[in-house]
Amino acid sequence: MAEHKAVVKQIQGITFIGKTESNHWVPMDGPETFGGSNAGIRPKELLLLSLAGCTGADVAAILQKKRVKLDGFEINISAESTETHPKVYTKIHLEFVFYGSDVKEKDVERAIELSQTVYCGVTAMLQKSIEITTSHRIEESK
Repeated sequence: MAEHKAVVKQIQGITFIGKTESNHWVPMDGPETFGGSNAGIRPKELLLLSLAGCTGADVAAILQKKRVKLDGFEINISAESTETHPKVYTKIHLEFVFYGSDVKEKDVERAIELSQTVYCGVTAMLQKSIEITTSHRIEESK
């Protein structure tokens, strides 16, 4: 079993910075009305970026191994949460948008499927308590 460590330090009020083993600091904060200084991403929002970043890296690597030439791609994330505390995400949708010429539907579908069912550790953890759905589209480059 691998062990991982991180540290989160209070700066002021609810403003924090966190650092993991990769040695990069990430600021986290809340709105001024809640005692923050609005100087960083909200901690819960990081969860959405973690999910998209993890699956995005998988999809990029899989498509690269398949020699699929992309001009780029992005992931649009939408999430639903409860309205009462604790305000937790109940559904997350990832829309993959691929840009390129001659990008095959079956290649992107398979890459997304492999990421979601085999490789993405963030998906594996979150899908136990959150409904995660995906969709994709291919935009032809000019």
